[in-house]
Amino acid sequence: MVMGSSNINVVLHHGSMLPQETVASQLRPARVFASFHSFSATWAITNRARKCSCKWKRLVRSCSISEFVVASDENYGNKQVVSLTPRLYDYVLKNVREPEILRQLRKETASLRGSQMQVSPDQAQLLAMLVQILGAERCIEVGVYTGYSSLAIALVLPESGRLVACERDAKSLDVAKKYYQLAGVSHKVDVKLGLAADSLESLILNGEAGSYDFAFIDAEKKMTEKYFELLLQLVRVGGLIVIDNVLWHGKVADPLVNDSKTISIRNFNQQLMEDKRVSISMVPIGDGMTICRKR
Repeated sequence: MVMGSSNINVVLHHGSMLPQETVASQLRPARVFASFHSFSATWAITNRARKCSCKWKRLVRSCSISEFVVASDENYGNKQVVSLTPRLYDYVLKNVREPEILRQLRKETASLRGSQMQVSPDQAQLLAMLVQILGAERCIEVGVYTGYSSLAIALVLPESGRLVACERDAKSLDVAKKYYQLAGVSHKVDVKLGLAADSLESLILNGEAGSYDFAFIDAEKKMTEKYFELLLQLVRVGGLIVIDNVLWHGKVADPLVNDSKTISIRNFNQQLMEDKRVSISMVPIGDGMTICRKR
């Protein structure tokens, strides 16, 4: 199946094409995007188009449909990009080197309220690798939840490393602290319970501006711009700031979605495009992450 950002075409495996208006009329009400989170709806449409008798879950396992995304702008040269189906995403996850302690934390978190806030294993692996590539020793995380991403970072920090972990929810932070202890990295993690903005401002007032190598933002979306500005002061030139949820389940690309959180993320993404203080790379992993390097 081929989906463009504005002009939508659906191409079947054998090359036949449905009229755009037919597909659009089915896609538009459901606001379907080529993403893992909305894939069941996309498969339902493809299923009807092909008059396939099997359920979409069985389609994922057995039907031979080649899925890819093509930019609607011809100037991109009809570049084909892989679209993550559930089956392909399972394959990605099977190729993640997830430490056992992280697997245990992930399983415990899955039973808790708000478990969808936890980063995916492939995201955590990328964060840890970025920290290793940088040779980072001083890191900050804004929004810890139960600690999956912060634990992944702490595990790869040197013994002398420090991770400032900012979280306002004491209950979820208790889970994180339990796993820091189990993993033997508690001495690397400086837990800050309370409002993250207050914690970051305290670090600046304490004379720590420009002394951090790496920061990760995964907290209240309406506050992302505020966190980013504070972290730009704390992170050194050449350091990284990574922001999660920049694709926001595909809502940022839908002009019909205009709730306050979506607008906030959409505006922040646009501001980053124009921000000459950083180099940027938006990566479609998990719910989308943007990697910023301070200039």
